[in-house]
Amino acid sequence: MNTKENPIPTREDAEEAVRTLIRWAGDNPEREGLLDTPKRVIDSYSEFFAGYQEDPREILSRTFDEVGGYKEIILLKDIRFESHCEHHMVPIIGTAHVAYFPNSRVVGISKLARIVEIFAKRLQIQERMTSEIANIIQEVLEPRGVAVIIEGSHQCMTTRGVHNTGVSMITSKMSGIFRDDPTVRNELLMTLNRPSTLGL
Repeated sequence: MNTKENPIPTREDAEEAVRTLIRWAGDNPEREGLLDTPKRVIDSYSEFFAGYQEDPREILSRTFDEVGGYKEIILLKDIRFESHCEHHMVPIIGTAHVAYFPNSRVVGISKLARIVEIFAKRLQIQERMTSEIANIIQEVLEPRGVAVIIEGSHQCMTTRGVHNTGVSMITSKMSGIFRDDPTVRNELLMTLNRPSTLGL
């Protein structure tokens, strides 16, 4: 948070921090191959953590009422995301499935993917990210229910520590009709497990 007591460091500060890490690792930030590394790292971080600069409420604010009376599950499957673990700042890569049961308003489907991206492009733990996505959709759209299921591979497990590859973590958050009505919840899970017929 940018405050008088805790101002956001300048880009120059951030690049100098990368040089410090290079020296700490045992290399020379002044050698030819590393001269531009601080700039490249900060450029990358600007992309990795762009979610701090966006407001998810604004993304969801434009909705549509004319849906021909449609009041069934809306599900966007297999939204790929890239995030970073807040404990080690290494990647979490996975997919998210986002569903809601509209009350009166629907939102453009690309907005659901954007919401996943906004929260993914922050320092995260998967459990919180799952809740944040579900909570903001519930808050802004006020649907009859929201379901978010995320499967992620955590490189803090696969590239360090226990070095356990091939492991994925699944988290879910369900509210409203998805939590309270087993029939609707089962319909969602059956739809998720159904293979695509698009042939694309």
